[in-house]
Amino acid sequence: MNAPVRTSPLHSALSELAAQWTTINQMQVAAHIGTPAEERAKQQSIALTDLSHRKRCGLKGPGAEAWLKSVDTEPPAGINQWAPLEKFGLVVRLATSEFLVEDNIGQDHADRLRARLGGGLPGVTPVLRQDAAMALAGPRVNELLLQTCSFDFAALNLSTRPIVMTSIIGVSALVIPGTRDGASFYRLWCDATYALYLWQHLIQIAEELGGGAVGLAALFPNTKLEH
Repeated sequence: MNAPVRTSPLHSALSELAAQWTTINQMQVAAHIGTPAEERAKQQSIALTDLSHRKRCGLKGPGAEAWLKSVDTEPPAGINQWAPLEKFGLVVRLATSEFLVEDNIGQDHADRLRARLGGGLPGVTPVLRQDAAMALAGPRVNELLLQTCSFDFAALNLSTRPIVMTSIIGVSALVIPGTRDGASFYRLWCDATYALYLWQHLIQIAEELGGGAVGLAALFPNTKLEH
């Protein structure tokens, strides 16, 4: 196992839990939190896990869309939409000419894009992305969001793959709503500076609803983890 050299913005909060650790992308990651039975019980309500280890590439500029297409990355057509990449990666259009590419574990697409982009190209400027990232899953996710956010996620047409830029407990966040196995499955990104504050409030409400924090392997059981 490679020694971790990066630290999640949520590391201090996760360290207070009964976490079993692994290392992914040179970051220490909570693989499990508590027993398997405890993690399964949380998923019956609402489960949160840290995804800050995932690799990202941000870019913007009038030539950004054309450049992405030239390197085999097809962005979504509409603003505030996302499109899938292989193995559950994704590319998000944040504005007319600003994009976020994020890999799943085992991918290096974002790394390769950053290397090719370097310090920038004509019409394309790199954007540093050091977001904290989380997943929220379970049948009571919308209840949590109703308590923390004024946006009505239930009104969205998920088939259009929307993204939402909103405020959650006063913290600006990018949210991708979705479903998995018949239950809500949301992705969330925020500035790392405010991540711990947001996480602590979300966990408090999740626990009141019968859920709480789980490790990465609980929500992504097919992920190959190092020990």
